[in-house]
Amino acid sequence: MFQRLLLLFIIVPILEIYLLITVGGFIGALPTILIIISTAIIGTYLLRAQGIATIQKAQSNLLQGQLPAFELLEGMLILIGGVLLLTPGFFTDTIGFIFLIPILRKYIILWWIKKKASEMTPNSQPHQPSTLEGTYRREDDS
Repeated sequence: MFQRLLLLFIIVPILEIYLLITVGGFIGALPTILIIISTAIIGTYLLRAQGIATIQKAQSNLLQGQLPAFELLEGMLILIGGVLLLTPGFFTDTIGFIFLIPILRKYIILWWIKKKASEMTPNSQPHQPSTLEGTYRREDDS
């Protein structure tokens, strides 16, 4: 896990710098900066709108006596998407927008749930009953 995070913190900034330099070379520095600022503004608006909608869905589920598990996962992706949109760069903005588009967010969550469910249940072995160990002591009824 640590190695993946380290790799992520090395590769993503390098990719962002490369993309900023490349795009800046094509369209110029000022338009590149304006695009980055506008994506942050749009991201903030989308974060607010999607967050409010998700909170309302979660409250509705709670009022119906249902656990808002899906909405909690949505909220997590919305938060991550908002943070990514506030981070300057084109790669993080793309991932952030993907997390803030409801249909794509739904597919990401369903894929993640399916992946975690398959990791939790081993396919090669049938379910084996577990044995409980303990001590037994008989007490008289008198």
